[in-house]
Amino acid sequence: MIFITFEGPEGSGKTSILEKLKERLWKEGLAVIATREPGGSVISEQIRQIILNKTHKTMDPWTEVLLYVAARRQHLEEKIFPEKNSKKIIICDRFSDSTVAYQGYGRKLDINKINKIQEIAFDNFEPNLTIFFDVDPKIGLKRIWKRKFLLNHKHDRLDKEDLEFHERVYQGYKTIAKHNKDRIKIVNANQKFNEVFEEVYKLIKIFIEKNNYQTLVKNLRV
Repeated sequence: MIFITFEGPEGSGKTSILEKLKERLWKEGLAVIATREPGGSVISEQIRQIILNKTHKTMDPWTEVLLYVAARRQHLEEKIFPEKNSKKIIICDRFSDSTVAYQGYGRKLDINKINKIQEIAFDNFEPNLTIFFDVDPKIGLKRIWKRKFLLNHKHDRLDKEDLEFHERVYQGYKTIAKHNKDRIKIVNANQKFNEVFEEVYKLIKIFIEKNNYQTLVKNLRV
């Protein structure tokens, strides 16, 4: 199994890129599973609804951390760990870096404690590759509000956070990427959609070929 994660601030475009990427890789004969967090499984999706419910204004920040961790653990048990010995590519929209960026840097919680909790909960499991969609928070938030207006989507609890919060999250991501250069590759997500997509596609193809995964996953289907 190859486990790849997409990370980035709100409006970075990673979710849309993931949908198109899965289609292209699938057409090339690669066995790809696309999933997301928080969510990805029945129980985890229910926890997601609790976390993002905009009426939960009094939620304690550490409660928020533990809910994310609980959703992630359940997701791992149901969707990721069973595929450890498979020949599939699993691409997840957000993973443990999100908790460090949003709750650690964004909420100003103790990052060492968050890391320790996640290490214990996930048995030190980490992605093989993480792609960070680097977008200016102001641009990302404009995209979010525009999309929600055009598609009439409801706002969730994170949409209510101010620009200062999202700036802290963004700087947090930059710091995480700086300290994990071997795992995290940075893509300029301020570009147009197709430009970002091609850059992400090339990074993943290079990673697959470099690690000799191509022969393992070719012509397999999910």
